[in-house]
Amino acid sequence: MKLAMIGSGYVGLVSGACFADFGHDVVCVDKDEQKIANLNNNIMPIYEPGLADLVKRNVDAERLAFSTDLAASVKDCDAIFIAVGTPSRRGDGHADLSYVYAASEEIADSIVKPTVIITKSTVPVGTGDEVEHILAKKQPRDRFSVASNPEFLREGAAIRDFKRPDRIVIGTEDDWAKDVMSEIYRPLFLNESPILFTGRRTAELTKYAANAFLATKITFINEIADLCEKVGADVQEVARGIGLDNRIGSKFLHAGPGYGGSCFPKDTLALMKTAQDNDSPVRIVEAVVQVNDQRKRAMGRKVIHALDGEVRGKKVALLGLTFKPNTDDMRDAPSIAIAQTLIDAGAEVSAYDPEGMELAKQIMPTVEMADSSYHAAKDADAVVIVTEWDAFRALDLKKLADVMQGNVLVDLRNIYNPAEVAQTSLIYTSVGRIR
Repeated sequence: MKLAMIGSGYVGLVSGACFADFGHDVVCVDKDEQKIANLNNNIMPIYEPGLADLVKRNVDAERLAFSTDLAASVKDCDAIFIAVGTPSRRGDGHADLSYVYAASEEIADSIVKPTVIITKSTVPVGTGDEVEHILAKKQPRDRFSVASNPEFLREGAAIRDFKRPDRIVIGTEDDWAKDVMSEIYRPLFLNESPILFTGRRTAELTKYAANAFLATKITFINEIADLCEKVGADVQEVARGIGLDNRIGSKFLHAGPGYGGSCFPKDTLALMKTAQDNDSPVRIVEAVVQVNDQRKRAMGRKVIHALDGEVRGKKVALLGLTFKPNTDDMRDAPSIAIAQTLIDAGAEVSAYDPEGMELAKQIMPTVEMADSSYHAAKDADAVVIVTEWDAFRALDLKKLADVMQGNVLVDLRNIYNPAEVAQTSLIYTSVGRIR
């Protein structure tokens, strides 16, 4: 089938490349001329393991192309996916749908045959209705159908998630659109991936509900971690004990510095605002948003406490800046608030991240970026593990201690065994554990 992907960012590029790998003819469209030029030279706008190879393979096979010309790209397509950004709107926290609606206007001017238009972007309930209204002003009703197909991709594992999904959610009101979507995803039938067909509004809400629930699990175990520290319990053992209950499950029960990234912060906020506007407030989600916002600076204060309550004139090294490993995404990363809390208290902050430093430089210009973990730790009074990159899981702790001026190691991801660290000169602090 011939597909167009409007937006060549994280969702659009990964989805487009994967659809092409399924055998479809795909064109990824973006307004950013430099981004398209880079993609045509196999220069990726994001870091995602395996993406560059996937893109090159399908470009070479002439199944994947890139363009800035939306009108020419979509006119002969069987389906058009809208995968543009929906950032939080300044002032009220609602999702900014201006890019979605602008794309819909251009699509309405361009399609010439029956086409399914699918919102791939994360959009609030009712967005598909408005997209349908925009199209109906310029196109006969039998020439288009609007569907919702939310993505459930994890940054760092996006290709695997797309090709072996837990589920595929498709919201549509038209039988012929259902047939088109079934054909698009037919290659996944071989993997017996469950496809859930729902109403369009149900699909839109499903995405928000899923992300809010996962954010709640993270926030819950973080609060339990704080309680563990007060009562002398071990949060990892608590998490294991509750996670073995199959009604709860073990995923997203890892205590840490709070969630960040492109999805959870904006999606929980958007769901909260949608619920308030519909006189059905989601109190649990409201609490999750508040607790998570507070937690990031609290982790900065945790570092200060580990240094006996005073960091003025001291050097603190942060290992890991991105909100999670295997991505260069710095959006709402806990490291931002942690670094700012330390700087506000008078500390000198250095940092190292395998992929995120170029973007981090723009966000935290006063932080000294290093070219290795040990370079960042040189003469530091404390080292803080913020993101659990594989590179930080097997540090030479004795070497680390030797290059440091102080001896404080704060592990905000609990990746080290306290007994192992105790064999060195380092004083170890973790999250929700006795040490």
